Amino acid sequence: MKPSGPALYDAVLLDRDGTLVEDVPYNGDPEKVRPLPGAREALDRLRAAGLRLAVVTNQSGLARGYFTEREMHAVHARIEELLGPFDHWAVCPHDDTDGCACRKPAPGLVHEAARTLGTAPRRCVLVGDIGRDMAAALAAGATGILVPTPVTRPEEVAEAPAVARDLPGAVDEILRRDRAVRPVVPRTGRAGTVLVVRSDSAGDVLLTGPGIRAVAAGAERVALLCGPRGRAAAELLPGVDEIIEWPLPWIDGSPEPVDPDDMRRLTARLAAVDADEAVVFTSFHQSALPLALLLRMAGVPRISAISDDYPGSLLDVRHRVPVGVPEPERALSLAAAAGFALPAGDEPVLRLRADLPAPAVDRPAGDYLVVHPGASVPARACPPERCAEIVAALAADGHRVLVTGGPGERELTARVAAAGGTDLGGTTDLAGLARIVAGARCLVVGNTGPAHLAAALGTPVVSLFAPTVPFGQWAPYRVPTVRLGDAGAACRDTRAARCPVAGHPCLSGVDPARVVAAVRRLAPG
Repeated sequence: MKPSGPALYDAVLLDRDGTLVEDVPYNGDPEKVRPLPGAREALDRLRAAGLRLAVVTNQSGLARGYFTEREMHAVHARIEELLGPFDHWAVCPHDDTDGCACRKPAPGLVHEAARTLGTAPRRCVLVGDIGRDMAAALAAGATGILVPTPVTRPEEVAEAPAVARDLPGAVDEILRRDRAVRPVVPRTGRAGTVLVVRSDSAGDVLLTGPGIRAVAAGAERVALLCGPRGRAAAELLPGVDEIIEWPLPWIDGSPEPVDPDDMRRLTARLAAVDADEAVVFTSFHQSALPLALLLRMAGVPRISAISDDYPGSLLDVRHRVPVGVPEPERALSLAAAAGFALPAGDEPVLRLRADLPAPAVDRPAGDYLVVHPGASVPARACPPERCAEIVAALAADGHRVLVTGGPGERELTARVAAAGGTDLGGTTDLAGLARIVAGARCLVVGNTGPAHLAAALGTPVVSLFAPTVPFGQWAPYRVPTVRLGDAGAACRDTRAARCPVAGHPCLSGVDPARVVAAVRRLAPG
């Protein structure tokens, strides 16, 4: 019987040359088709799992006259003879100079394939061997998995959201991710009161939203324990009946000393929830065990959490997740391990409540972009002078640019907006920012909470992504995105809160012209 709950993907899109078959430049000869090792078996596993398959391929040889359309179709027929049938072939026949919307890295082929297969790009995963494939996937809002070959450049590997050793390895990852968000033993009845926990910043709370919704679908009542920095985001999440705000000294980046009396008060507050069970969501570098101990002392009978460390009797469900999984899927997999799944019709995407609080200021009318220069972690913020140059370039390209920021960022937003934007710094709370971002054609932002707010609203994101944390885990989830910045910078994977390299080179080198081009790709006029 098919497991309950929606799958992550409906379809797998595959590059042709270098991914399915050996790359023979401008091949118009079926006799030269050579499948890559393990390709047929890997594709048959996808077919057996009920996933539809399409090929998305640039074939500029047509435009250059190196082969005819008839010869290309003969090559494709030979590929299907060797590798089995595909549900669709999406082909770009243009050259780079044609300026079409279909040639990868443009997202046109992904949109075409998804539309033909009766699904949306966010429910597709694209497997390819070069950076153009990954860029096309991201720009459409699809998942990308890179399978490098000798021609793949190191910077393309560094920029990829996920990397597999080969096509069979990519299929392993696709099927593993899909299984991970499905409960092995679905619940037969609803749980009572469930305490869910995500004590971190606003972006982290938003990323946990799908996991919390899955718990809410199987519970009578959900209470959310969060920290002060995540409270505003918690108020925007569907499925939460009660919010408990409490700073946790083993989570906060700048914690106060541990206060035994405060821990006793927290334990009493947790006991007052009278929870039937708890699901403790954490980031990949955090431990759930200190809170699990307090939950045990509060009398919570069943506790589920991710823990690589031995938990002893602190956990009833000890879940493990490989490194590199996107944070929303990490949360969904823990919910699944605890027996909870999203209900039918609820996509595994970020979402906000439908009844957002009324904003302090009205959403601007007309067409506009948003640039958000600040970040909760300084190492992830683009330098102000470069943000100002980006605003100037966007304004020169004919865009109306709104510059947003929190109450403590008024000086920053005024400085950036002076280059040609409208300064909205400090004028909105998070719910008000959500309304502004919802009306934007595109958001230009670093790796910080508003990027995930945009993902929850379906607003495309130009991601000025500092590589201090892995892009595959923290990228805007399932929303059209262009990644900019030096993915191979020396700060890569350091989790540094402040830039450890003089001059902030990973983002200070972002060319404003590339931001303009990214906006054109994501939000064409």
